[in-house]
Amino acid sequence: MIERLVAVDWSGDNSLAGQKRKIWAGVWTRGTAVTLENGRSREELVVWLVHMARETPRMVVGVDFCFSYPAWFLRELGMRTAPKFWKLVANGHGERWLSLGCDDSRFWGRRGPARDGKTPAEFCGEARHRMFRRADVMCKIKGEILSRDDAAKVKGIAPKSPFQIGGAGAVGTGTLRGIPILRKLRREGFAVWPFDVPKLPMIVEIYPRLLTGEVKKSRAEDRAKYLADLKKANRSYRKLNDDILDKARGSEDAFDALVSVMVMASKRDDFLTLRQAEDAISMLEGAVWGAGV
Repeated sequence: MIERLVAVDWSGDNSLAGQKRKIWAGVWTRGTAVTLENGRSREELVVWLVHMARETPRMVVGVDFCFSYPAWFLRELGMRTAPKFWKLVANGHGERWLSLGCDDSRFWGRRGPARDGKTPAEFCGEARHRMFRRADVMCKIKGEILSRDDAAKVKGIAPKSPFQIGGAGAVGTGTLRGIPILRKLRREGFAVWPFDVPKLPMIVEIYPRLLTGEVKKSRAEDRAKYLADLKKANRSYRKLNDDILDKARGSEDAFDALVSVMVMASKRDDFLTLRQAEDAISMLEGAVWGAGV
């Protein structure tokens, strides 16, 4: 039985103030009210998650950054496993790829001495698929969490590449600054799905867009309508207090954290059926809960 679920809306912001403002966590705990909070840096968040896991080991954490990169890229670097790649990222390569002076132009979206901010030719045209993991594409074509109709709505939203480190919707910065926490949490006893044999506590990759479906999250009025509709239709949302709903209406990051943890809670028994990846691609690239292995 799952006792606690945490959905983290992550941030790659390099400032402490930015991290504390942008990183939100929705927390569902069996028998108590759902909470929604921010105010922690990345390092503080890790300490908090470890503390909660010791208090309630039967816990699953969902975070919204990519747990790895395309398999071809890991193989190019000589990485035979994702954890080996995590070590490389944590030991300096992540920040090197993010630096303006990086000469690897495949990390795109920012401008610098060796960059023009544009999608590199290597990822254009028929080669566009190379900048995505299989999991990134599967989010658009297979939604085990969503109904077929809702999954179809998500198909029209272009997947984002972990190589994109600047510009609208970039996920690469958050990914490169998130991967090091996987190593830390793994050392503290968390299983990292799908790379490890599933056990609790466990951390999984989530994709909020897959969980929310079609909504213009950047518009406060659209967030408010979405939540109001859910409150009418969903008993669980009627139990949420006004303070939580106000936070979710007022911030896209808070909105993603809340909706994500509510979906996780509604599907919590599914976490007990997860299995370790068996194919070589997933063991290198990872998977997204609800659209993965």
